[in-house]
Amino acid sequence: MLRISAVSYLNTFPFVYGIQSSSYRDHFRLHLDVPSLCAERMKKGEADVALVPAGALPTLDEFTLVPGFCIGAVKEVKTVLLLSQHPLDQIHTIYLDFDSRTSVELVKILARHHWNIQPDYKKLIPGEAAALDPDKTLVAIGDKTFLLRPKYRYVYDLATEWIGFTGLPFVFAVWVVRPEVPSEALLPLTEALRYGISNIPKCLEHFSDRLPRGVDCRSYLEDNISYTFDNEKRQGMEKFLQFLV
Repeated sequence: MLRISAVSYLNTFPFVYGIQSSSYRDHFRLHLDVPSLCAERMKKGEADVALVPAGALPTLDEFTLVPGFCIGAVKEVKTVLLLSQHPLDQIHTIYLDFDSRTSVELVKILARHHWNIQPDYKKLIPGEAAALDPDKTLVAIGDKTFLLRPKYRYVYDLATEWIGFTGLPFVFAVWVVRPEVPSEALLPLTEALRYGISNIPKCLEHFSDRLPRGVDCRSYLEDNISYTFDNEKRQGMEKFLQFLV
């Protein structure tokens, strides 16, 4: 039985649905975490497979990518945002939502190399982002962005900014597996993931009591999240990782 660590955000619901509802569900033991904890479970040997933020990949000693699947974006992603009451050239301090190291590193890359600004950065404790004074500039990720977005005058979608900067898609998270896991053990997982992203209407019905209100969730999952890890996304991820060296 594969021990799997994944994220319980709206954008991962299709993956979670596939793991929980496909004909292979008895092959898995699923644990839901925030993105930063998925990598920690891999490092501690508490998970065989995990959906790991791209920014956390350099912290892993050994891993293999599960082919074919990711959380990515080829246009605006809507749920990874820089939120501010000020235009970019007037931003002096950015508060960072540490639920995802990837988004933290991404905004720093964009600030230095694309926006040409040098703000100070302050770390938020878990759960603090949703309650932050809206006069402060914030990087926020996940489902809470749907509620936070209307409070801010300026909204910068970090996927859109990255694509404009590099011409490449952005990969927020990839599936990784411990090297000792045999490749044949991954076949049920890849089939389960494929089942989930191929049945988004069923997925939304399954999670109907957990969907954010006032959001076109089907459009978000089908149009804003790109689940296929192809060669162009690999290039985008490699470009991002080069900035982290």
